[in-house]
Amino acid sequence: MAATTAQSGTLPSGMGICTTVPDILYLPELVFGGLVWILVASNHVQPQNPLGWVMFVSVFCFVMTFLWMILFAAGCHKNSSGWAAADFVYHGLAVLFYLSAGVDLAYITLVLEETWGLQFYQINVAAVVFAFVATLLYFIHAILSAIRWKYF
Repeated sequence: MAATTAQSGTLPSGMGICTTVPDILYLPELVFGGLVWILVASNHVQPQNPLGWVMFVSVFCFVMTFLWMILFAAGCHKNSSGWAAADFVYHGLAVLFYLSAGVDLAYITLVLEETWGLQFYQINVAAVVFAFVATLLYFIHAILSAIRWKYF
């Protein structure tokens, strides 16, 4: 089954979100965002402030993406162009959040490499990689949402 493009000018509902671009990206966004959340939470959250931001971003984006996916699946958007714009704005905001969180996490990981030990260092490196993968997924979703909004 081929995925339809974002240029159709309609918003999917029901299982249509699993077959249309960019909505098919909801599940990978949830997976990689959840991995960032789990990996950061599974080690020492020291220093609290920068890693607290990473935790806020990962939890916020996970919950909001899940709710956004449920709203789209339920058809709450009623095929309104306002929802297409809101989809673009949310994913653009998620890109900025995840980019800042990924940079913070990468910096803290590099600075505290020797004080954490090898296991926590490897966990944080994995979290950094997943944070940037999530950033890329949200960026692609934002671009495709902008294209869909343009043709709405």
